[in-house]
Amino acid sequence: MTDLETAVNNLAGHTICLCKDGSCIYSEKRGIAPIMNLIADGVDLNGYSVADKVVGKAAAMLFVGCGVKQVFAKTLSLNGKIVLERFGIPYSYETLAKNIINRDGTDICPMEKTVLNIEDIEEGYSALKSKLKLMGLQNKR
Repeated sequence: MTDLETAVNNLAGHTICLCKDGSCIYSEKRGIAPIMNLIADGVDLNGYSVADKVVGKAAAMLFVGCGVKQVFAKTLSLNGKIVLERFGIPYSYETLAKNIINRDGTDICPMEKTVLNIEDIEEGYSALKSKLKLMGLQNKR
């Protein structure tokens, strides 16, 4: 079984599952919190395969920055797809959405809005980190 197959098979009950060489990392946190926490903790995610419930441009940029090798998304946004394609990261999905919508269902996700006009991965990470801090959500585990 490949790392991606393992990640997909273990996604149930979690929001994200990252696998590499039989080792898996799980989280039940929503949004980009799991990947931001892993980055903040200095976890080396290079070469991991990821299965995630929702992947928008923000998550895709973070995955690129971490060096993940492939992604499966239950829901993938068009902008997330574009980022993964631009950086040559193989991906698959169940549903392709125009945008990732906020939790209230009233607008585009605030993380998506944050990186909407950003193309540079490091700049995107910095903008997301600042947005989470502004929202009072940084380092919430």
